[in-house]
Amino acid sequence: METLRRRIKDGAYPVGEPIPSEAMLGKEFGASRPTVVRALNEMQLLGELQREHGRGTFVKAPASSGPAQHSRPGLAVLDRQEDETSVRVLEIGRRPVANPIAVLLGLAESAPVHLRRYVGLYDSISSELVSLWAPLDVARASGLDQEGPLTVPVRQLLTARTTDRLTRVDERLRARRPTDEERKALDLVENEPVLAVLGSVIDSTGRTVLAVEVVLPGSLHELEDSYLL
Repeated sequence: METLRRRIKDGAYPVGEPIPSEAMLGKEFGASRPTVVRALNEMQLLGELQREHGRGTFVKAPASSGPAQHSRPGLAVLDRQEDETSVRVLEIGRRPVANPIAVLLGLAESAPVHLRRYVGLYDSISSELVSLWAPLDVARASGLDQEGPLTVPVRQLLTARTTDRLTRVDERLRARRPTDEERKALDLVENEPVLAVLGSVIDSTGRTVLAVEVVLPGSLHELEDSYLL
């Protein structure tokens, strides 16, 4: 990743232009395809690259000299524009909510919420399992309850029909074994762990308007951070 960051910073890969394909990068660096995919996923989560199915991977912003930003899977989900080639929708509809999602949303356990769940795809690889839980009034007002992929990013939908700003996303990360449902959805090999990121999207009134869980295959993702001492 650091070599790619240097090339972006030096202008070898200009903003808005594509970088070499996964196959070309793998050949140049002597890396396997999963290793290349993991590196590109990480740079996308950091906001440095934009991956578009069928078109390639594009420079989104100049890279910093080091990994000084945080990986932000929840934010990446909020800003994603879905289409039928980049997501495989698993379920959409009204569901009873269980803990800890009920706690995040300030609802009683088993209260009805709107759930969207899909698998994010990158060049046919199942890269992440995303679940979005919204209170029913938020889902109706924003259009999150529509069928199929969302052609408008979730962040825009949440803010388009209200005067309340989105102010922050609180996330917590843990490594764990996948559930049977997650293993099937992500085509995981036996005993492969996952990174599960659970986030709360909070507006200017202090209300949690959306709970987000992003489940990442351990073999494809590596979250990285840097901070001052």
